Amino acid sequence: MTAQTLGKVPPGCRRRLLGHYGASAEAWLRAAPSLLAEAAERFNLSLKGYHDAGHASAIALATKLDGAPVILKAWYEPLRYRHEMAALTVWAGGPTTDVIGAADDLSVAVLELVGGRPGGAAPLGRERQMVAGAIQGLHTLGRRRPRPEVPSLAHFRQRVVQPRIRQRVQSLDLGAWATLVEQACEGLPNLREDPDRTTVLHADLYRENVIFDGGGHPRLIDPHPLVGDAAFDWAFWTVYYDLERGVAARLASAARISRIPVPEITPWCRALAVDGFLYYLEIDDPALPKIAKVLTSLMVSGPEAGP
Repeated sequence: MTAQTLGKVPPGCRRRLLGHYGASAEAWLRAAPSLLAEAAERFNLSLKGYHDAGHASAIALATKLDGAPVILKAWYEPLRYRHEMAALTVWAGGPTTDVIGAADDLSVAVLELVGGRPGGAAPLGRERQMVAGAIQGLHTLGRRRPRPEVPSLAHFRQRVVQPRIRQRVQSLDLGAWATLVEQACEGLPNLREDPDRTTVLHADLYRENVIFDGGGHPRLIDPHPLVGDAAFDWAFWTVYYDLERGVAARLASAARISRIPVPEITPWCRALAVDGFLYYLEIDDPALPKIAKVLTSLMVSGPEAGP
């Protein structure tokens, strides 16, 4: 029997994966429709069309035999697929997406369609408080259940983040930003993790990775999971969930709900902000003025205050 296919991946998907992974993703992009088709056949799904989203995968909409809609997601990186599946297993029953089926040999999974439509439903109110509660829920599950085989925050910080910051500081023309960046980098060697706060981190808490179900409850999707200090997730959410807007309010909510003091979250905020600033400067991203404003605010605030 010939498996049903959807044809070439959407141009947006192609553009984002090539931008993220380079030309090495070209062959996989050609193969992705066949991977999705094989997985659909294996799980008795009918493919309906692509959902053009994400930077590390190709996503299709499908229906089960009973007509229930689901998401079919194919990852370019098998390792990233394994890490995400491991984290979703730890968080099963929590505020994320349910895994319905997984084809490890294809790096393809069948996932719940949150909110009954791509991108989920609309939030019903109190978004900041609701999302903070969801983050705390994931962290609670991550502490209670066996830890998955995913990278540690310490490894990510020492082997990925700090080296790329050093490389960009040396190679980029910082101009008027040199003093600000230098001050922000001074705190990097002093980052410390509290082992009592170790949990499974989402580590990619952009707004696009928080969607809402039909009841208005947030679900945290597309993690890039790590194991480490919960303060990292709270800092990421504070800085990047809605860049430039509501930073101080998110930091206050993070401290209140997590019970991690603001002075212990803020150094992680500064580290994440300077890392992002240098990346945006390197690629000449239009968001550079926003992250510059956030970093400036974080640096001028005292150790006891948020931005």
